[in-house]
Amino acid sequence: MYVLGIIPARGGSKSVPKKNIKLLAGKPLIVYTIETAQKCKMLDRTVVSTDDDEIAYLAKKYGGDVPFMRQKDLSLDDTPMIPVLQHAVSFIEKREKVHVDVVVLLDPTSPFRRVEDIEECLQKLEHNNVDSVVTICEVEHNPYFVMMELNGDRLVPLINSNKVITRRQDAPEVYRINAAVYAIKRDVLMNDNKIITDNTMAVIMSQELSTHIDHVIDFEFADYLMEKGIMSV
Repeated sequence: MYVLGIIPARGGSKSVPKKNIKLLAGKPLIVYTIETAQKCKMLDRTVVSTDDDEIAYLAKKYGGDVPFMRQKDLSLDDTPMIPVLQHAVSFIEKREKVHVDVVVLLDPTSPFRRVEDIEECLQKLEHNNVDSVVTICEVEHNPYFVMMELNGDRLVPLINSNKVITRRQDAPEVYRINAAVYAIKRDVLMNDNKIITDNTMAVIMSQELSTHIDHVIDFEFADYLMEKGIMSV
């Protein structure tokens, strides 16, 4: 089974300029993902897909594999992730004369994912008849308890339930995709144009490990976790 890891890192981040190479605890953000991928023996190869020369330079400096530069039409603000992954798979298969069996998407904005999280996803994918395996974590705000919609100026529960829930502890457990690891069978990605299907399994991660960095305050929170020794990479 040939497993290809892909780290997508375009240069045009709007929420935080140069987000993928902004320093987190003194190291460019993308480097945490590169280093974790390098430690994972179940990944046959991991490539960085970027359109940005500075990202490519820093990725290579820290041992990242950048075999191509992503074309501009795959690096726009509204470019979906699927064609970006498909482009990387097609490039590697054509150039290296290999057949990819599994694709692992590793977003640089999840610096605290562990090697074990990647391996658990791959093991579940290998030993179960599923299309993909993704990482999740418990939601910070349970939709059964505190999340509402507005009907005019009146509050309406987001999820209508016959059971009256007055304590958060009594609400059903609810999870969110944390964007740390996506392990996808190659043909599901390339032929069905999907990452998540009705036949997707999950691996649960803690909320701390699931820290996702999109905004400046997320960098500050991640820095705090590392400074206090709550998280280490």
